[in-house]
Amino acid sequence: MNLFKLPLAALLAALLAAPLMAGATQSSCAEPFACIRQVDAGELNVGYVDAGPADGKVVILLHGWPYDIHSYTDVVPMLTGAGYRVLVPYLRGFGTTRLRAADGVADGEPAAGGADVIAFMDALKIDRAILAGFDWGARNAAIAAALWPERVQGLVAVSGYLISSQQQASQPLAPEAELQWWYQFYFATERGRAGYAANRHAFARLIWQQASPRWQFDNATFERSAAALDNPDHVAITISNYRWRLGLETGQARYQALAARLASLPPISVPAITLESDANGAPHAAPQAYAQRFTGPYRHQQVSGGIGHNLPQEAPRAFADAVIAVTQF
Repeated sequence: MNLFKLPLAALLAALLAAPLMAGATQSSCAEPFACIRQVDAGELNVGYVDAGPADGKVVILLHGWPYDIHSYTDVVPMLTGAGYRVLVPYLRGFGTTRLRAADGVADGEPAAGGADVIAFMDALKIDRAILAGFDWGARNAAIAAALWPERVQGLVAVSGYLISSQQQASQPLAPEAELQWWYQFYFATERGRAGYAANRHAFARLIWQQASPRWQFDNATFERSAAALDNPDHVAITISNYRWRLGLETGQARYQALAARLASLPPISVPAITLESDANGAPHAAPQAYAQRFTGPYRHQQVSGGIGHNLPQEAPRAFADAVIAVTQF
């Protein structure tokens, strides 16, 4: 396209539609979440928010399922106001993040998610970062911290140490605990795959309500995030994630070595803060069950006030304060 031959209005439209260069700051964007950037990173082309000063300490915020980057809408300005550069990527299968290869594998195994974090950092030429997340995002962050500690300055993880193995997941739980994982068993069936594909927004709303029973989110808040589930890879990656946990999928050969290391439940030696909320309706372990997995500077914090599973969106100040605190250990 020859921009010099375009009328002024068309020229402006073309410039606004053009992809932004990876690594540049978003200082000219009044609303960071309206300026989604894209970068090739490993298997993925990742959509992400980039906010704050270019020379600030880097914080990468990782969302969960079935949520999206808007879990951090209120956290981001708190951190950028404190001088941090904040990156918020869509996880694989969400929003504008896509598999790069037309024949790419929609793999949801944990090792892939952890590797995605490092690939994203490599793509943006970030040597070290503070990682923070909840749900799938907390797991991805914990995996990166355990396997690549030299790349992680600090870790904030909701619900603690979420690394597990297929062998560990194969052990039966008490009936009331198994009941909390109803969707995992649903996804093990083809009926479940078809049901999720046909009803992903309604499904997500139900999970939000169960996981955060006291959070009175409005429809606009929900729909803003639910749009990220319309990603063409989303259903396959979600099904892969939960089937892998039950040992129904083996994962890709490229991640076997990483998966083997994760099966040993490696310790996390980087400075870490774990958070738990007082009204978390999603399955989660008691803090004393995972405290010994953190071998570096560590503390646990309980967040009260009827806060549910989506802690950064429900209690953004507590989450942002934990990110700031972990850098001061």
